[in-house]
Amino acid sequence: MKVTADTNLLVRIVVRDDEAQARTALKLLAGAEAVAVSLPCFCEFVWVLDRIYRLSRDKIAMSVRMIMERGNVTTDTAAVTAGLRILDAGGDFADGVIAAAGLSLGGETFVSFDRKAVARLSAMGMPAQHASEFA
Repeated sequence: MKVTADTNLLVRIVVRDDEAQARTALKLLAGAEAVAVSLPCFCEFVWVLDRIYRLSRDKIAMSVRMIMERGNVTTDTAAVTAGLRILDAGGDFADGVIAAAGLSLGGETFVSFDRKAVARLSAMGMPAQHASEFA
């Protein structure tokens, strides 16, 4: 079976706050022919692990990488990798995902009012500008 994973499946596997659901999720994902993990799912996953479960950035990044490395997982690898680079640099995972996904959709420059996001993306070599530059 080919499945699209919901955030709660991934969260159960990492936090194991419900052992029965964690076992079910692991069995389901391990047995699937293919597991699609969408960008919104990864963004929500990182947010939940950070804000709800208060996991360290290192633990969150490791969890994302472990999911991505599974042979049957399909995702937008470039966008998730960009998100991980921003997360590893102390920033918001979603900013990296948004910037990289935007590039793949034809956007040329990430534009935001978030000065830290613009600075981090620029430092990574991604085109980014503060929105006030367009005023």
